[in-house]
Amino acid sequence: MRNKFYTLYGKRFFDLAAAISGLIFLVPVLASVALLIKIIDGSPVFFVQKRVGRNFKIFNLVKFRSMAPGAETKGWIITAGDDPRVTRLGGFLRKTKMDELPQVFNVLKGDMSFVGPRPEVEEYVNIFRRDYEEILKARPGITDYASVIFRDEENVLKCYNNPRKGYVEDILPQKIALYKQYLKEAGFLTDTRLIFLTLVKIAK
Repeated sequence: MRNKFYTLYGKRFFDLAAAISGLIFLVPVLASVALLIKIIDGSPVFFVQKRVGRNFKIFNLVKFRSMAPGAETKGWIITAGDDPRVTRLGGFLRKTKMDELPQVFNVLKGDMSFVGPRPEVEEYVNIFRRDYEEILKARPGITDYASVIFRDEENVLKCYNNPRKGYVEDILPQKIALYKQYLKEAGFLTDTRLIFLTLVKIAK
């Protein structure tokens, strides 16, 4: 009952409080990263991509740009290790997950939560539409079980001859199972634990 109350009411309050508080500390970091991208890799600073959100609503997910401009038109949507489209600074940003920091604005807007199933592009959601009918009853998140377990997803993908096929046939089904697991266990303690585990993974 407590978990259900948190999911319905407390989770959004937690997201807003954490996002507003976090921005106080993140503003200097966001500004510094944006400046470095501008100096080292040029414009644009941000990468905006359409993702499928709660109840299949399409929204603009925002990241710091870590790949060459127009990279999404020059290869797969997914990124495997040693992808030549990744910029000089982009490799570091992706490894430390600092490219994800602007998503705090997606959280503020209500498109995302700090913890929840990672939002996918429409192409992959349509392949697993039935599964996503259950998953997308919740807001997608910045981190979850799949984000922690597949922390090195790009290095895993480079082992496949066809990374897209490997992602669709092997990795994404595993992630979908983890998304469903999270939905069953969603609650304040679960969210707190996942945020902690994510920070530990990044630190390592």
